[in-house]
Amino acid sequence: MTGTTLRRRLVRRLAMPGITAIGVKELRGRMRGKRAFVSVTVYVVIVAGFAWMIGRILEESARNQFAFDPTYQSASIGRGIFIALMLLQTLMISVLAPSSTAGTISSEREKQTLDLLAVTPISSVAIVVGKLLSALTWVFVLILASIPVTALVFVYGGVAPDDVVRGYVMLFVTAIAFGAIGTFFSALVRRSGAATGLTFVAVLIATVGLSFIWIFLRVTAGPLAQTRPPEALLYLNPFVAQADVACGTEGNTGGWCAIIDDITGSTSGSFQPVQGGVMLDTGGPAPGQGGGIAVPGVDVAVADVLSAQRDRYWPRSALTLLLLAVAFTAGAVQLVTPTRRWRPRLPGMSRRPGSRRPAA
Repeated sequence: MTGTTLRRRLVRRLAMPGITAIGVKELRGRMRGKRAFVSVTVYVVIVAGFAWMIGRILEESARNQFAFDPTYQSASIGRGIFIALMLLQTLMISVLAPSSTAGTISSEREKQTLDLLAVTPISSVAIVVGKLLSALTWVFVLILASIPVTALVFVYGGVAPDDVVRGYVMLFVTAIAFGAIGTFFSALVRRSGAATGLTFVAVLIATVGLSFIWIFLRVTAGPLAQTRPPEALLYLNPFVAQADVACGTEGNTGGWCAIIDDITGSTSGSFQPVQGGVMLDTGGPAPGQGGGIAVPGVDVAVADVLSAQRDRYWPRSALTLLLLAVAFTAGAVQLVTPTRRWRPRLPGMSRRPGSRRPAA
């Protein structure tokens, strides 16, 4: 066998054409008719209407609070709209992604067509990944359709393009992770209703449950405790990661940064540049109103370096969610595989059920 033949076989194996076949089949069924386009339209209308209402609220608030600084007034409106849109879309994606994947495998069992797929040349990995990607493609279309609405924050200012990229990266990662959870439970149980219920229970445990445990441990430890609860408890909560993205829009200072600093134990976000030095925020009133301690003789660039060194939270959350997606996808593949190649066996049991290995 020549090297060219081996390379061709390796390329065909890595490409997994079965994923394309399954994906095209599922997408034709999902995108057929008016339902998909109506869903996208409704999603964009909801996002745009929410952005308009938040903008009106912030305009009235900023008009009274920053009447003598139009530039800061406009920037605060842009930041507020962006943060509100990211949190709203995170909530919607956390519901839409698992609901769209919770019936991918169980529906095949209900229609008694999963066995037909299993005997085809398409591998179990291609079946699971193809169904997962086809279900998430619709969610990705919703996320991409909202980009023009989110881009309106650049009219106000206060938000950089890299902040928007970070926010949308977290949206895509959230969709992949929660969609993989739905696929796993769809392969675990036989009914789509039960799979949907178990999926949302798992999502609530990952977001609300673990966050409540972290808050309980933080409060009961006391405000002066030297040790904090492990921040890994919050890695599965995409809302906390979006709070870190919001902290970046505030220049590493502000209310969102205070939340992330309390989670990570970082204090670099407490340095605020002032004339002739930096202001160390003590957690009281705003600096300049008795709530900060002036540190003279420190250049503003030093404060920028300290802020830049603040521990970034959202990349670790995104990586954890991606690893969770890989683990649940591998579990779904194992459940779909007819031979169950990795099924654990008791010591002394042979590969054939009901038989025992001969004694030594």
